[in-house]
Amino acid sequence: MTAGAVLTLPGTPGSSAVIPGFLMQTSAKVTDDVAVSRPGYATAGWVPVSPRSTVFAGLLAAGRYADPFYSTTMKSVNTADFKVPWWYRADLVAGGESGQRTVVDLSGVVSQADVWVDGTLVAAKDRVAGQYTRHELDITALVHPGLNSIAVKVYPNDPAKQLTSGWIDWTQTPPDRNMGIVRDVVVRRTGAVAVANAYVVTGLAVPALDHADLTAKVAVRNQTAATVAATVQATLAGTTLSQPVSLAAHETRTVTFARQSVDHPQVWWPAGMGAQPLYSLDVSADVAGAVSDLAHESFGIRDVRAPLNAGGARAYSINGRPLLIRGAGWSPDLFLRWDARYVEDKLRYVRDLGLNTVRLEGHLEADEFFELTDRLGILTLPGWECCDKWEGDVNGGEPGEKWSEADFVIAEDSMAAEAARLRDHPSVISFLIGSDFPPSARIEKNYVDALRATEWPTAIVAAASDDSSPITGPSGMKMTGPYDWVPPSYWYAKREGGAVGFNSETSAGPDIPTLDTLRRMMSPAELDTLWRNFTASQYHRSPSSTFGTLKIFDNALAGRYGAPTGLEDYVRKAQLAQYEAVRAQFEAYGRNFRDASDPSTGVVYWMLNSGWTSLHWQLFDYYLDQNGAYWGAKKANEPLHVQYSYDNHSVVVVNNRHGAEAGLTVEAGLFTMDGTQKYLKSVAGIGVPGDGDRAVALTVPTVSGLSGTYLARLVLKDGTGREIGRNVYWLSTKDDVIDWANNDWYYVPTTSYANLAGLSGLAPVSVTASATSAGGADGTTTTTVTLRNTSTGKVPAFMVDAHVLGAAGAPVLPVRWSDNDVSLWPGESTTLTATYRTADLSGAAPSVRLSGWNVATRVIGH
Repeated sequence: MTAGAVLTLPGTPGSSAVIPGFLMQTSAKVTDDVAVSRPGYATAGWVPVSPRSTVFAGLLAAGRYADPFYSTTMKSVNTADFKVPWWYRADLVAGGESGQRTVVDLSGVVSQADVWVDGTLVAAKDRVAGQYTRHELDITALVHPGLNSIAVKVYPNDPAKQLTSGWIDWTQTPPDRNMGIVRDVVVRRTGAVAVANAYVVTGLAVPALDHADLTAKVAVRNQTAATVAATVQATLAGTTLSQPVSLAAHETRTVTFARQSVDHPQVWWPAGMGAQPLYSLDVSADVAGAVSDLAHESFGIRDVRAPLNAGGARAYSINGRPLLIRGAGWSPDLFLRWDARYVEDKLRYVRDLGLNTVRLEGHLEADEFFELTDRLGILTLPGWECCDKWEGDVNGGEPGEKWSEADFVIAEDSMAAEAARLRDHPSVISFLIGSDFPPSARIEKNYVDALRATEWPTAIVAAASDDSSPITGPSGMKMTGPYDWVPPSYWYAKREGGAVGFNSETSAGPDIPTLDTLRRMMSPAELDTLWRNFTASQYHRSPSSTFGTLKIFDNALAGRYGAPTGLEDYVRKAQLAQYEAVRAQFEAYGRNFRDASDPSTGVVYWMLNSGWTSLHWQLFDYYLDQNGAYWGAKKANEPLHVQYSYDNHSVVVVNNRHGAEAGLTVEAGLFTMDGTQKYLKSVAGIGVPGDGDRAVALTVPTVSGLSGTYLARLVLKDGTGREIGRNVYWLSTKDDVIDWANNDWYYVPTTSYANLAGLSGLAPVSVTASATSAGGADGTTTTTVTLRNTSTGKVPAFMVDAHVLGAAGAPVLPVRWSDNDVSLWPGESTTLTATYRTADLSGAAPSVRLSGWNVATRVIGH
């Protein structure tokens, strides 16, 4: 055995340890299931894998395959290798401690497993089934001092047949369908009495927020065949509580401690609304004066409510303040590899984008994920998955087999396990027990019973679609699409996916990465096809026939901006198209949040990110590069934001801060492609209430003499006249014409396109630039870039992008810019800052690459 596949068991009661890794082998090469779990079994040729690893991820890490994220490399993998079970094996070294129980805590098995210890079958696959069930396997009678072995035989996964997870139409399917072990396998040592499922029921006084009541609870279990007396102690909010308990043989009981009152509690808020303080609950069980077991739980004090408003939409509030859910759909890595730093980088992008929520449809991430969302103040909407076994009983002809009696048990056990795991996380604000379809009455009852048994503290939502179920009632959400390209004006209509109610998943579809990323993920021939052939099947889009090509997006791109003349021209036009589409989606929902009738209450962009190198449904790409979609979302979700309305031409200031703003000035100007100003109006003395309210500054009139394509520049100033925001639109005197009569579930046709081809006629301009970099004590570097349009004419520098470069001229990622894709009129200047890890420079001095629509690309150093 290798060192990574050996665990020395902890020697004190109340301790636990994670199996640090396994050796893995196909069952095709194992002839004796009994022998494989016995100490000393020969493992020559077995593959060492990490504690959490699918089969394919383990083989990939061992160098068995070429990069599956490049081109169509993944097609060449022989999927027959994964149609048989695979073994995961590790050794356990025990000391000579007496009176201790040894329990294996197992979850995250995809899809089923037999568990063996020292030649004995501990649990078979009919018991260890389902990705989200949790199993505590008592192996005390099998473990002896010295070397022991555990072997887990994992069976193939098929999301249509098992209650696991799949990839629907998001990406190509992994060759092994993610079979493996994707959560830590934990070995726990206890005395006679174990404690589990510690949690805190919180009650916060709203809206005063000056008092909270806390009640701690914990399950205690007698693991012996005799009656045991124990003392259970909890430390909660600085107070120690104690309670004696007598447990009959093998009895489990919930201990409820006296309610604790906390004045002036530290209240947990989402990012941008306040701080994210966390409290601790520590529990111990003592038997005969000695510690038998320990438990620890973190929690936050906050109040989440999600009633249905007058229009039937689910309307969230937190700590008494109304909250527009600005979210996006989360995707894990395609091979379910866990990388804590990478996950945190993505979640920090969520904050940078001005979003407040991620939705997890299936793929309910590890504990560390929710610890991060708690700490970073990012709300989460976990729930079950569509289009596979999870909805097989209710989704008609869509994928997913009907349920057997065993499936009802697995589903309820899964719900119970996830509810107990997630209930104390302040970032979790609902559970969606259905996605495209609500559960049947029987399934819903099982789910709700399991949730309520854990005292689930937030809303239980029947579905992400506009449906209802008998117990939980109407979902208050809609799932009307679109999922493919629609024009920016689409989002302003209060119908289908437009900005009304709560849209649980929606976007204008394709999100073409930057040229840097495209060249990392596609071959030269594929890149040539990308811009030339609109109807070509795109492997990096989707296996779905509906989303297999980019033809809807590409036809709109050519129809609105002009046919691409090459790859670079295609990519730069795509960035503009993505910017305007994403910005309009979030701006429309932001503007309509405080409408008196039929307000918008939430929108989840589909999606935040992709699990691999993708051409659609992402606000940033797999390598964390930021494209037009990213900058459009970041602009739209600014805390204090000035925006243009495509439907009625109003210019609106939206205030997402808590406090009211006063004394603001809005300036709106319209410009032809030669830079001639055709309209200018300034309105001063504007006040805007907080918490997502808005004020209409002015309405842009019909203006004569505009070119077919023209620019609108909005500038927001504070009471001193200092510019605090700007927003630039590219518009047309010819509207996009939407064919509402032929709306489909994934898009609505556009019969006539706006004319934005005039942008290609913007004259080149010169921009001076300087950059300085300074390292911080925290291991980061900040690069400051100053840009100035030094042209003597009237033409703006349009959509100037900056990228920090490191070793070999590669982009430094991740990076957080103060702003990007900026437009400057002659004489105007701006300063941008970029912060990133110094180590990501790979020893190189930073440089900055500048490019723009009408600004020559160049690299500046220091």
